[in-house]
Parts: sequence; structure tokens; C-alpha cells
Amino acid sequence: MALPTPTKEDKFSFGLWTIGWTGTDPFGGPTRPDLDVVEAVEKLASYGAYGMTFHDDDLFAFGSTDAERQKQIDRLKEALAATGLVIPMVTTNLFSAPVFKDGGLTNNDREVRRYALRKVLRNIDLAAELGAQTYVLWGGREGAEYDAAKDVQSAMARYREGMNLLTSYVQEQGYDIRFALEPKPNEPRGDILLPTLGHAMAFIATLEHPDLVGINPEVGHEQMAGLNFTAGVAQALDHGKLFHIDLNGQRSIKYDQDLVFAHGDLYNAFSLVDLLENGSPDGGQAYTGPRHFDYKPSRTEDYTGVWDSVRANMVNYLILKERATAFRADPEVQEALAQAKVNELATPTLGQGESVRDLLTDASAWEDFDADAYFGGRGAGFVRLQQLVTEHLLGAR
Repeated sequence: MALPTPTKEDKFSFGLWTIGWTGTDPFGGPTRPDLDVVEAVEKLASYGAYGMTFHDDDLFAFGSTDAERQKQIDRLKEALAATGLVIPMVTTNLFSAPVFKDGGLTNNDREVRRYALRKVLRNIDLAAELGAQTYVLWGGREGAEYDAAKDVQSAMARYREGMNLLTSYVQEQGYDIRFALEPKPNEPRGDILLPTLGHAMAFIATLEHPDLVGINPEVGHEQMAGLNFTAGVAQALDHGKLFHIDLNGQRSIKYDQDLVFAHGDLYNAFSLVDLLENGSPDGGQAYTGPRHFDYKPSRTEDYTGVWDSVRANMVNYLILKERATAFRADPEVQEALAQAKVNELATPTLGQGESVRDLLTDASAWEDFDADAYFGGRGAGFVRLQQLVTEHLLGAR
């Protein structure tokens, strides 16, 4: 069987920090050399990607002079112009340098918080210059290891203050940029503020410009907390807050593995792609933004293995997209969905114009309803439905 070929129309993007990861981890140094940004752009374009994203410190080293910074920006612009690759998203590194060891926007040290805001504002200007429309903020150091070390209510107030300042700034500058918060429960901090997408969406509702702030959920980050990623993404879609998405693989509740997409929970990867591409059982495409891969090529791999992993991410997504399309078109699946009453969930529980009083006087809803019929009968058929998912995933249908 011929494998699908990625194209720019698929809107696949990769972080410069992903393909450029040298393999360093807490237990060992690099296993690969640094990757130059121009080579990164050229190779991604040759593999069919449409975009690349970056932290400021990925493009130019922390503490670079203005001249060194501009040199790298100019090199990136030239490579983008030559290849047609775009920069759909930019983010700021507020977690690697020692100054951010207690975070950026919620650091206990007021001077560090002010420095962090200046760093983000400067990079927002660059994002606008490069045409990025999404600005991701991952608060990896915004948290604590010890409860007594962080006044969480004050930390949330400072988080809110920072986000209000940033959203006001893009409005004042007339930038076409929206922000996306990236939740994570832990690592590198013992506990990170805004640990799940639910926490983040609740926080967004308290901001001055909530319309400018959404979510950038990541597969591994939600699954690290034992949560169902597809269900979380569906909730973000329901709230109109899925501004960006990070795709990778994760196997159970442990450290953030950043595996290739679908190299973790394959069932959840399938349901996610089905949701993004097909929406509800009767709906159309639910998400039109970039399919962004935030993973790390395994430390075991050499240069060739890095680009094998790039291809694997995109091909896996496209295979699952094909499988999801076939699943939805299968008459037996349609029958099983009807038996499971999946589509019926979209029907309002109360009829049009029906009141609480009408419900209370409807004998079919209580007096005549046969609850006993559900004991030993009226099965949902969910196992059959999941088996059909399995058969489509395994290529048996």
C-alpha cells in the first residue's frame, strides 16, 4: 500500500526546538550537533511541511547582541522567501535561562517579572514582522515545588496582569495576533500553574480581552495528567478556544515523552484526528489551523533519524485521516453509531418550546417509563463500535 505524501496544503508545522533538539536530557549531554535555522527551513520544505515555529532563544542565543539577533532574523527571512515556508506561530522562552528559575510572569521577584514582559513584548514585535498570527505561552516554570514558596492567588493575579498587558499591546499595535496558553501539570516544576486546558479556560474567562486568548493543548501534557486528550480538545472547540494544537505521542502517566505523533495512545490519536478532520458524526472539519508537531526526535537517533521522525509525524497523521474517513463512510459503522444512539445526543432533551411544567406532566418521562428494561437489556453497543474502530485502525476493513 502506498503511503500518503504530505503537502503544504496539509498545514503541517514543526517547532525549531523539535527538529533542532540535540538529545540533551537530565542524565546526559547532546548526542547530535546543533541544527542551523536555514537548513531546518530548507529540509522541512523539502519534506512537505508548510510552517516552522520557534522560541526567540531557538533562533538566536539568549543574551545575543542586537546585531547577532538581526543576523539570524535576516537569514531566516531569506530562507522563508526561498522556500515558501511560513511562520504561523512564535513563542518566548521564559524557562531555560537561570533568571527564569522561578518563572517569568509569576516569578516572586518583581524585577524578573518586568524583564520577562519586556522579553515577550520584543518577541511579539518579531512575530508580527514575520506574519505569525498565533503567540503561544507555555508557563513551564510558572509554579513551585513547595506550597509555602508560592502565594498562588497572587501568582494568578500577576499572570492575569501580564496577559492583560500583552493583549492590550497587540491591540494598540494593530497586530493580527491571538494568544494561546499551553497547559501542563508538572515538569520541569513540581506543580505548574494552569495544569490542564480546563484550568486555562477558566483563567481566560477572567481576562480583560478573553477573545484574544485561547488554548494550545498538547497530547502529552493532558495525558500526563491521566486525561483524555480528544475529550479535552472537543471541550476547547465547544468553547471556541482551540487556537492552536501540539501533536505528539505519550504512553501513560509518566514524564513528558514527546514521542512521534501516534507512537503513544493510538486509539486516542485516531479519535483526535477524526475529531479535527470530521467534527461531530454528522459534521465537517472542526479545526482549520496548523497541525503542529511538538515532539523530540529520540536521543538514540542520528541526523537521518531526525528527518525520519519528521516524515513519520506527518505520514501517521495522514494515515489516521484516511482511516477516519473510511470509518465514517462504512455502512456498518453508521449502523453501529445509530444503535449506540451517538447521533441522538445532538437532539435537545427538551422539545422546542417545551417547559419544565411540560416535562413534569409528561407521563412518558416518568410514570410510563420502563427503567427496568435496562437491566439485562437495551445494551448500548459501544463494544461493537470500538471493535469497528479497531478493525479500521488495523486495516482489516
